[in-house]
Amino acid sequence: MASRLLRNSYLRVSAAAAAHFGPTTRSIYHHQHLVAATATTTGLKTFKRQYHEDVAYGFRVPKQVEIPDYTPEEMANRQSNAQLVRLANAYRDHAHRASNLDPLNLKTGKTVRELDPARYGLTDLSKRFNPTGIIKLDHQTTKHDGQVEDGAVTLETIIGKLKSTYSGKIAYEFMHIPDSGHRKWFADLVEDISSSSTKNNKPSSYSIVDSKKQKRLASLLTKSEVFDQFMHKKFGSVKRYGLEGAESMLIVLDQLFESGNLAGIKETVLCMPHRGRLNLLADLLQYPLESLFRKLQGNSEFPNGIDASGDVLSHLASSPALQYTQQDESSSSSSSAQPIRVSLLENPSHLEAVNPVALGNARARQMYLYDANTDPACTLGDKVMCVQLHGDAAFTGQGIVMETLGLSNLPHFSCGGTIHIIVNNQIGYTTPAENARSTVYTSDIGKMVDAPIIHVNGDYPEEVVKAALIAFEYRKKFRRDVIIDLITFRRWGHNELDEPSFTQPKMYEIIRGRPSVPALYEQSLIKAGVMDEGDVKGLRDQHYKFLEDKLEQSKHDFEPKEYNSRLEGRWEGMVIHKGQAITKMDTGVDIDVLKQIGKQSVNLPDGFKVHPRLQKFHINPRLKHLEQGTGIDWATAESLAFGTLLQEDYHVCICGQDVGRGTFSQRHVMFVNQDTEDVYVPFNELSPTNTGGKIEVANSHLSELAVLGFEYGASWATPKTLPIWESQFGDFNNSAQVIIDTYVASGETKWLRQSGLVMLLPHGYDGAGPEHSSCRIERFLQLSDDPYFVGSNDVVFNPNIQVAYPTTPAQYFHLLRRQMLRKYRKPLVVAGPKTLLRLATAVSKLEDMQPGTSFQPVLDDPSITANNGGASPSDVKRVVFLSGKLYYDLAKTKESLQKTSNKSSSIALIRIEELTPFPKQDLLDIISKYSECEDFVWCQEETQNAGAFTYIAPRLQQLLPAGKGLRYIGRGPLAAPVTGIGKIYKKEQQNIIDSVFRDL
Repeated sequence: MASRLLRNSYLRVSAAAAAHFGPTTRSIYHHQHLVAATATTTGLKTFKRQYHEDVAYGFRVPKQVEIPDYTPEEMANRQSNAQLVRLANAYRDHAHRASNLDPLNLKTGKTVRELDPARYGLTDLSKRFNPTGIIKLDHQTTKHDGQVEDGAVTLETIIGKLKSTYSGKIAYEFMHIPDSGHRKWFADLVEDISSSSTKNNKPSSYSIVDSKKQKRLASLLTKSEVFDQFMHKKFGSVKRYGLEGAESMLIVLDQLFESGNLAGIKETVLCMPHRGRLNLLADLLQYPLESLFRKLQGNSEFPNGIDASGDVLSHLASSPALQYTQQDESSSSSSSAQPIRVSLLENPSHLEAVNPVALGNARARQMYLYDANTDPACTLGDKVMCVQLHGDAAFTGQGIVMETLGLSNLPHFSCGGTIHIIVNNQIGYTTPAENARSTVYTSDIGKMVDAPIIHVNGDYPEEVVKAALIAFEYRKKFRRDVIIDLITFRRWGHNELDEPSFTQPKMYEIIRGRPSVPALYEQSLIKAGVMDEGDVKGLRDQHYKFLEDKLEQSKHDFEPKEYNSRLEGRWEGMVIHKGQAITKMDTGVDIDVLKQIGKQSVNLPDGFKVHPRLQKFHINPRLKHLEQGTGIDWATAESLAFGTLLQEDYHVCICGQDVGRGTFSQRHVMFVNQDTEDVYVPFNELSPTNTGGKIEVANSHLSELAVLGFEYGASWATPKTLPIWESQFGDFNNSAQVIIDTYVASGETKWLRQSGLVMLLPHGYDGAGPEHSSCRIERFLQLSDDPYFVGSNDVVFNPNIQVAYPTTPAQYFHLLRRQMLRKYRKPLVVAGPKTLLRLATAVSKLEDMQPGTSFQPVLDDPSITANNGGASPSDVKRVVFLSGKLYYDLAKTKESLQKTSNKSSSIALIRIEELTPFPKQDLLDIISKYSECEDFVWCQEETQNAGAFTYIAPRLQQLLPAGKGLRYIGRGPLAAPVTGIGKIYKKEQQNIIDSVFRDL
């Protein structure tokens, strides 16, 4: 049914060539080699190695890192001390089960048999071993051990090091990683960083938790607790999903932002669920507290006059620029990197639904940086980092997590590694872990992509810093996903109004009897002499007073600024649409340009062997019809839209299952050499000077929910790319309904986030049965905010989506171009063709796409005019409104009747091409022509409870002449989209056609 992966369409790139996100080859990809660095020897073409000349635009893999194996000396030592190697690996593999990871001590470390040295014949703790190539020991440890000249240390010292590294308050799972080099590197890292407790011995690339850092950690923790306490006192009836018990989440994020800033990362895309969101906004992400408190008092988060419905507190977002400094150890000075932009994305209450949105947004931001020539030499993930926070129950329970992880290493979807942080409360609402998952850890699902997992006890902030450092270093090195399992607790219920002891009495007896995480850390610093009681009290009092001042300011005519304006930066020049007339604009192109672009769409290099059927039935006919200017089919019109947009400096990304050739083998925007399986995308050779836009053809994995979310997230990054998601069949969008409901349909009204996403959904009844026939047009129309009452000319609104069901290739051409040429962005749902792709009568002329032409939301019957010698509107006795493919069945019957009777002149077939926004004025103009008609009909092939009927009927009825009603012709109500019995289907379809022409 579908190719599950890219197969050999976009073939694997060699490690050396794939190391660069930017500079790659413009040549054709072939198996595990990039053909040509500076020139090819294939006989096809000589290509210059330059990123923007890459014909497989968007095909990127994270850099491949080869870790050197053990040296001969290390290998010899490992062989001589095989028992010790086994013990060390046992700790790396199993010590996490013996670790003290639970702040509540509900799940204490177990006795793990694999960690018993006697199992490996190691019983003498005083026996000395050379640790070279087995375990990394720090200088202080070996010095204290009384290390002898040959470097040997006692077994007792080695076991102590293994325990302190692998079974303390932080633990690791990384031995499942297939690459032995990656495992070796990770072990070296954690053993190295575990020795970095003092300044003299820390590795130069790692931070230390000195007294200045300790005070910052204490400040973050304490201010978070004070904020929650303030909220409880001032807004006690509000569900705030506070961070109490999991305050260390801020420690992880702060360290990641700092590490990213100092490493030269320009942007971090962040997504998260409810828990702790307000704490993060109020502190690290610098959300204006006056705006937050104003929202808490029932007001809008947007300035007055902004037409937006807004969203709940736990979905708010912010995008500050954060600045960190790095102390120069050789002097007292400090250096600053460029600020790092941290963008927390808005999310719906389907909490994990934001994951692919964040992934797509991060990927698109990275691509934008390279397309804008800001830094074409950097590798994938260098400048943009994706950080995702998750709840423990959701990470295990939500399928979108698995689908998004499945995207993480795919060439068209990878963002260079995501850092996942599971804020593990050890409970999901009221469901304990043993009922919430079938795995030992909530993080186990990450093993499907070989992600290393760092478990850390949230009671120990300095261990949390270490976890963040390790995660960042791993992602930086390998550009792959890594998971931090931050094990914490939830002081209150799922929300602060809930009573958790109804279902977890023992857990909450422990929680209510223990100090808070900030209090524990404050006391540890007081004991260490870093702070005193006065410092702690002063910080708490000062922050509480600060919050009170902000609350007071919010009450005195405060109006929020339009923070993070959605129309600045990459969106500069875009506007917020006002008014209903969004359909008419000239989107035509000069015919000579169309011919040139059409020819380029099938222009292949010399020696490229195309499949003979494509040459005969695709390439040759396209060239012929382009030359004639007639018979332009859907695939050609689509290519003409793509090519003209590329030439006008827009990018195009078409994504979905098998989109390169098209589900129905109609598109072929990429070609595969039949001898070598090289891939070639002609449109990325559109300009001899390599200027203009690029097209990315992204054959996705077999997912709809995550892939649509990814493309929607990418659409937020820039309005200069036409993002298209095509479902293999229209009904496949069912699997992505959460993204459609919570993002596509409502993202702009909730968050002022415009999106130019196009959803191509093949639709049409052709006997295929209940599935694969309908894209569920009715659902999209129900999601439309189109006003129900259309009689008033004063109705002005900002429509949320567009739903179109075009019947000609030219109409489709104009739809795609209009999507980019307007100064605002709206999601567009296209009920796409199936049988019309090759229907001889469903074609257009190039003159239908020339300057002066545009998309028409309503098409009148071409056989009825008042001045062409044909039938006159006054002759029409029945006006039939309809949409889509059914028109051609009715037009064929009408043409047949014209030869045998005069019935054809008595009926007008009116196509509504754009269903929403409802084309009121266009319909009024047409209806006025047929004012003498007595019979008005809505006809559809869908069932009565599906299709456009329930949306169209009440609106259309208001436009009909006084006293005239609207009849329905179509299938009756049915629980399924259509029957699966062939004979019944044919009978129903014929009955619809017969009913249209009956009694004329």
